[in-house]
Amino acid sequence: MTAPPDDCLARNEWICGAYLSTRREILVDAVIQHLQLTAAAVAIALVLAVPLALAARRWRWAAGPVLGLTTILYTIPSLAMFSLLLPVYGLSAALVVAGLVLYSLTLLVRNILAGLRAVPEETRQAARGMGYGPLRLLLAVELPLALPAAMAGLRIATVSAVSLVTVGAIVGHGGLGNLIYSGMNTYFKAQVLTASVLCVIIAVAADLLLLGAGRLLTPWTRRRA
Repeated sequence: MTAPPDDCLARNEWICGAYLSTRREILVDAVIQHLQLTAAAVAIALVLAVPLALAARRWRWAAGPVLGLTTILYTIPSLAMFSLLLPVYGLSAALVVAGLVLYSLTLLVRNILAGLRAVPEETRQAARGMGYGPLRLLLAVELPLALPAAMAGLRIATVSAVSLVTVGAIVGHGGLGNLIYSGMNTYFKAQVLTASVLCVIIAVAADLLLLGAGRLLTPWTRRRA
């Protein structure tokens, strides 16, 4: 018995509108989980990266260990990273978030530190001459001038996290990766393609959103360009 001519699900086609209409809730839930895991990981990594970069900038002896440790973490394969964290977090979403945080630290720390180091010394001296204390100098001068480099790192870290979330499917918390993984196991073409395209859309949208935010937060870079 052959499938009806309009039944793309029965024919297991790659592009299938019926899949979108019949699996809408599953797709929405997967997208939401994907966004939640990505946002949580990048936010936590950013909170950790700022003080690490500040410490590395303030104390030269700390720069080597901080950059070295984060670089070593970044070189660990994702499956191995999740396996190492498994005894601590178990098969939970926290396992995926923790792994993504460790991966994101390298990109964020390096870019924030590069931005802080790029602040001209004469600018710091001028601020001190105007009565700026260490905290005010950091918040009003150094961090704003370091924003372009920091935002570049944030963009890369976010796009990388969107991609790496899919690996979390091995523990059942991979967002759209769950659909890709199960679709590949059953050779469900429409599911694999749809979930993969949605991952790309999320990554591109996040990158454009952060690019726009960076332009709004650093208007002086547009005037200089």
